[in-house]
Amino acid sequence: MNFQQLKIIRESARCNYNLTEVSNMLFTSQSGVSRHIRELEDELGVEIFIRRGKRLLGLTEPGKELLSVAERILNEAQNIRRLADIFSKEDAGVLTIATTHTQARYSLPRVIKAFRAVYPAVRLELHQGSPQEVLAMLLSGQADVAIASEKLINDPSVASFPYYRWHHAVLVPDGHPLLEQQPVTLQQLSEYSLVTYRQGITGRSRVDSAFEQNGLNPDIVLSAQDSDVIKTYVELGLGVGILADKAFDADRDRGLQLINAEHLFESNTVWLGLKRSQLQRNYVWRFIELCNQSLSINEIKEKVFKQPQSDSDVVIDYQI
Repeated sequence: MNFQQLKIIRESARCNYNLTEVSNMLFTSQSGVSRHIRELEDELGVEIFIRRGKRLLGLTEPGKELLSVAERILNEAQNIRRLADIFSKEDAGVLTIATTHTQARYSLPRVIKAFRAVYPAVRLELHQGSPQEVLAMLLSGQADVAIASEKLINDPSVASFPYYRWHHAVLVPDGHPLLEQQPVTLQQLSEYSLVTYRQGITGRSRVDSAFEQNGLNPDIVLSAQDSDVIKTYVELGLGVGILADKAFDADRDRGLQLINAEHLFESNTVWLGLKRSQLQRNYVWRFIELCNQSLSINEIKEKVFKQPQSDSDVVIDYQI
């Protein structure tokens, strides 16, 4: 048994048992992946995967137990690699953050500025993606910290901490009729062309759900990746915007007006995620503490090194 075989078991589960994707993730050939699986099954004397022909469909019961052990072994191996860095370079290194565009653009600058003042020798790298991509970067080790939606608290291998709550708001140009009709209603919004986020990001599911529950079919003429694009097209008169209230700055966004819509759409929570049971340099703990100052470093560490009790901790996934 070797580390490569354990990595293949782990990546197979993460890649939905697609061996092509597994081989790409591990920079090896598909035939090599298949060979490692056969050798491990022969050594253990049990079948690890459920198969249909040459396709893998899932893990057998022994396979599920092996996956749990493999995760722990690989994580501890990573911790061993981190030990020297942690004790020799406590205040220097690289902090890699995986997050969505909205957080990178609007919520993180203040925190990063404060962090740089405390750790000037630490380089920061920001990787942007969808909530699913952010989670994948954390689990694969590409990122130290993940910042996204409830996607993070649905994964038992992630310790998550609340960052902040936010709401959707309505964005219109100066002089728009909706400014005279507050509080705005969903019925009124459904009478205008709308510009908002694309499916799967920044709480779009909550926007769709609000209209659907009220039997309304909104005219969404443009779905965008980020808030800046939404603001641009609202400025051009393409439609009324629905965006995160955090993304509006009255000083910078002149010519536009924000209308409160807390009564129309459910609130959203942004979460901070760290990989469970993984050692971190001191500045990683400190970064989480700077994001949520109600947390102490001891509380953060306690949750990271505490294993989840049961599946009851898993919550409904809302994409933000």
